[in-house]
Amino acid sequence: MPGIGRRHLLAIGAGALLSGCSLPRGAANGKAILSSAAKDEASDYAVYAVSREFMSRVSDWPMTGSGPRGSWVSGGGGRSAGTIRAGDKLDLVVWDNAETSLLTAPGARQVPLTQISVASDGKIFVPYLDRVQVAGKTAEAARTEIQERLITIAPSAQVQLSMSPGRSNSVDLVGGVGKPGIYPLSDGSLSVLSLIALGGGASASLSHALVRLTRGSSTYVTSLERLYEDPDLDTVVQGGDQVIVLEDSRKFLALGAAGREQIVKFPSDRLTALEAIASIGGVNDTRGDPKAILILREYPARAVSDGIRGPEAQRAIFVIDMTTADGLFSAARFRVNPDDVIYVSESPLTAFNTISGLIGSVFGLARQVDSVASN
Repeated sequence: MPGIGRRHLLAIGAGALLSGCSLPRGAANGKAILSSAAKDEASDYAVYAVSREFMSRVSDWPMTGSGPRGSWVSGGGGRSAGTIRAGDKLDLVVWDNAETSLLTAPGARQVPLTQISVASDGKIFVPYLDRVQVAGKTAEAARTEIQERLITIAPSAQVQLSMSPGRSNSVDLVGGVGKPGIYPLSDGSLSVLSLIALGGGASASLSHALVRLTRGSSTYVTSLERLYEDPDLDTVVQGGDQVIVLEDSRKFLALGAAGREQIVKFPSDRLTALEAIASIGGVNDTRGDPKAILILREYPARAVSDGIRGPEAQRAIFVIDMTTADGLFSAARFRVNPDDVIYVSESPLTAFNTISGLIGSVFGLARQVDSVASN
């Protein structure tokens, strides 16, 4: 019976091997993670099941994570067409057909005054009139005032005026477009989207483009997606504005028994847990536990509250069970924040299947040894 002895020896050795060694595992079990969080007295954790009842509370909790933020100015807000500002350049042509005009040279009927800079106080110098306030007026209003004042000196005088916008009447389109540069405002109706179009449109390399508008000491941020969807947000730019189109830097981290472990950029303004899970390939069919998908998030200390107005601890763990209808519907509403960690737990069956596979391999080897010995 030497073959039988060998089989017993191999089986005993396999049992000793399985009992003495820990099996490799790609991800931790969800129950183990939650258990360790409950026992960790050094850190504060709060664990919440993502459900219909819970969604009514968490939707009002503060946003977390890094990335561009800010409010956005509403549509409108432009200046009147042709409004003159300091730094603009004016071209004046004064016409006078009087034989003895004080304004024109003998035999001439006009006198050009070109590239007159509007001073910081909003005034320009006009011969015989001294300094004339033009800033804040349209080109037509400034022309009318200058002509009316010249008529007191030369009754037949007529004035022609044109304006070239200066730096304070221009907009800087800084980057993220085909043709960045300085764009003069010829009228008061140029919107943010129109400016971006003049610049050749947003760069195709930007997967989810944001628009940042700097006006004076204020900065406003929104997405190109929102501007397309809501015309009321397509605000009119003003002289001195700076506009830049940039990549959305918000991201989340996927770990564990997911289809892919990776850092994922936000593909849209708003990302739900269900969309995030789909974007990483879902739950690994052979390893993942759809009952224990964890979203780990850290709140600032000022956000900690009573679990109604805010989390009960800075470190929050949200548990999604994708095997129930309530869990699936709630995951489709639960909002992922920047810098969240989505952790797909390992299924409890994985270790069992691994052990079963090892035992099967050992007994298969035993049969081979027995066959060799019997020969």
